[in-house]
Amino acid sequence: MSGTVSPPKSNINWQQVASPQAYDDAAHNVFGEFVQETLALTRRLFIQLARRPSTLIAGIIQPVMWLVLFGALFQNAPKGLFGDTTNYGQFLSAGIIVFTAFGGALNAGLPVMFDREFGFLNRLLVAPLASRFSIVFASAIFIISQSLVQAAVIVTAAAFLGAGLPDAAGLGTIALIVFLLALGVTAISLGLAFALPGHIELIAVIFVSNLPLLFASTALAPLSFMPKWLQVVATLNPLSYAIEPIRYLYFHKDWGFNSVVMHAFWGDVTFGGALLVLVGFALVALLSIQPQLRRTLA
Repeated sequence: MSGTVSPPKSNINWQQVASPQAYDDAAHNVFGEFVQETLALTRRLFIQLARRPSTLIAGIIQPVMWLVLFGALFQNAPKGLFGDTTNYGQFLSAGIIVFTAFGGALNAGLPVMFDREFGFLNRLLVAPLASRFSIVFASAIFIISQSLVQAAVIVTAAAFLGAGLPDAAGLGTIALIVFLLALGVTAISLGLAFALPGHIELIAVIFVSNLPLLFASTALAPLSFMPKWLQVVATLNPLSYAIEPIRYLYFHKDWGFNSVVMHAFWGDVTFGGALLVLVGFALVALLSIQPQLRRTLA
């Protein structure tokens, strides 16, 4: 019995083989459109900020007031209570920098949530975008830029209040630490903005997590000042891994990646180890929101 045998289908895209330049140009155009969309959405957020700059102004004034008032409140604290310095403002400045970046990044989901509730997000989702992930990238760029500006103002204010100023490498490292922390927290906040039903629930999460994470870190007091159970909690708090390296930069001019910045209950944490923890925190946060983003932006 005879029969015809059809050849197996090839997975090769012969059009792409025949004209690779056309496909390269198409990929380049998609990337260019993605960048253009991200910049346009980022510009929209900055225009909103320029029209209502009260959030940025309040985000700068509040931490500076904390720095002045808390520094004055504990200026007569016993020597050795806050480490090697008697200047509580110098001790506190690292905590204020980190907590300001954390608070701003935690609010990153609110603009997206309001866009959801007012219907603007639906208009973006039905628009012919090259990638809907440009919505997320724009929000991240906007929040991280704000965090870096606020950190720069706090570092300057702390220097005027006698806390000193790290060297150029130290300032760059502070910017890197703020970037990593803001990136991770922004990712979590954006994930919550797409997962929660409304802004009331998101604001509730922000209020519930804001101050407890502050007091359960080394922002206001060293680990040695805390009870044992709180020391364990503080060493599990990612804020502590951002605070302690910055604090070490203020206290030590000869810092290095092998310098021990924190004595956790399981062992010593080095400067480089703290940075790796922040990198891991940011990666875990970004990966954890991917399923939610794919469901929402698909």
